[in-house]
Parts: sequence; structure tokens; C-alpha cells
Amino acid sequence: MKVILTKDVPKVGKKNEIKEVSDGYARNFLFQNGLAKPATEAELAQLELVQAGLAQKAEEDLKAQEEIAAQIDGQEFEIESKADAKGKLYGSITPIKIAKILKDKGFEVSKNNIKLDEHIKTLGDHEITLEMDHGLEAKIKLIINEQVGDSKEEDEDL
Repeated sequence: MKVILTKDVPKVGKKNEIKEVSDGYARNFLFQNGLAKPATEAELAQLELVQAGLAQKAEEDLKAQEEIAAQIDGQEFEIESKADAKGKLYGSITPIKIAKILKDKGFEVSKNNIKLDEHIKTLGDHEITLEMDHGLEAKIKLIINEQVGDSKEEDEDL
């Protein structure tokens, strides 16, 4: 029996796929749990419309991601952080911090798109790879300078 999956089903297929399954499996499991519906002519026509809408949305998303990747690729971002005399940071720079820095500069990038082998723990220049959706990639340079001034001195001035 041909069915249209309404949700992802492990070892069967993904949502909106048309699959051939046994009649008993379809009636007793897939239909009962709302995981699929029969592949009738009307349902197939509806599925075609849904897939066309998803394709258009994916194309628009791809264009938006390409634009962000083109704007951000090759950019340099400077931040200041406290460090010891040897240049080791007191706190590491994580993908969450990098995403916040990029957001402050006007770039919406998820922390999940920032690929680091390990958190940044030293002063200096660091090249960071951003893996965007649709297989797009951009590289930025993060320049970490030592924070000037001591917070105790600033408190005494107040």
C-alpha cells in the first residue's frame, strides 16, 4: 500500500515522502498513530502543493544565507578580554560569545554554525569557520586583545 508520511518514521522515511508499506503495517501502526495517510489522488495533489511551497521557501532561505555568508566572509572582529602576562585568557571564548559578538555587529549567526576545535584561550588572531545552512561556509578573523584597565581602579574612581 502506498502511504504519505505525515511525520518522520525511523527506518521507513521522512515527512512528506511517499512510501510503499504492507497493508497491515499501514492500517495497524502508521494510520493509528497519525504517522501516515493513504496516498490518494487528492492527497498526492495536496502533497505536490506543499512540496512546491517548501521548495520556494528553501530557495528564499538559500538566498538569505548566501547574502549573510558573502557579507561576513573575510571580516575581522576585535574584542577585549582579560588575560595573564603570558597571554592566556582568564575566561575562554566560546561559540556562544562569538555569536553574541556577531549579533552585536548586525549578523544573525547561530552558535551551532560556529565551528571551533576547542574554545579560544589565548590572545591574538584566530581564524574561525562558520558553517551556514545549505552547505555554505564563511571564514572570519577574531582578534582578541588584552583588556586595558583594571576593574578595581575603575571602582576606586567612583
